Amino acid sequence: MIIRKGEKNDMPAVLDLIKELAIFEKEPDAVVVTVADLVRDGFSENPLFYTFIAEVENEIIGMALYYYRYSTWKGKTIHLEDLIVKEKSRGTGAGYALYAEIMAQGKKDNVRRIEWNVLDWNTPAIDFYNKSGAKLLEDWRVVNMDEAGINAFLAKK
Repeated sequence: MIIRKGEKNDMPAVLDLIKELAIFEKEPDAVVVTVADLVRDGFSENPLFYTFIAEVENEIIGMALYYYRYSTWKGKTIHLEDLIVKEKSRGTGAGYALYAEIMAQGKKDNVRRIEWNVLDWNTPAIDFYNKSGAKLLEDWRVVNMDEAGINAFLAKK
């Protein structure tokens, strides 16, 4: 297995992984991002995200997509948006290898925190994160405003 930085030509496979994750998370129709979006947003002069790719025999079997954030308490942080391994390749160590690469990137960048979200029913992931030393913040809630919500909020203004 090879873990490497993602490249433009990997984005079709990355999109396939994103769609596989959406199915796993019971939101199969939620993905609206395109390969063109991924190429534009990940490989412009000021990229919005970066990826690591897990590859076996020239087949992309997983990826981790992350970006930098800024914490008023901690300074520069990494947000791990998604870590995805193809269903048929789970249990091969690919997920661990991608996770370790993210941690190594954080150390290299001198970030003071790496954070991500996990669904409360994804117990295998939660167990893995707990065993790795990560802290699950039980008292925090994830809040977001989708496109329809943004439009509705602004229409009330």
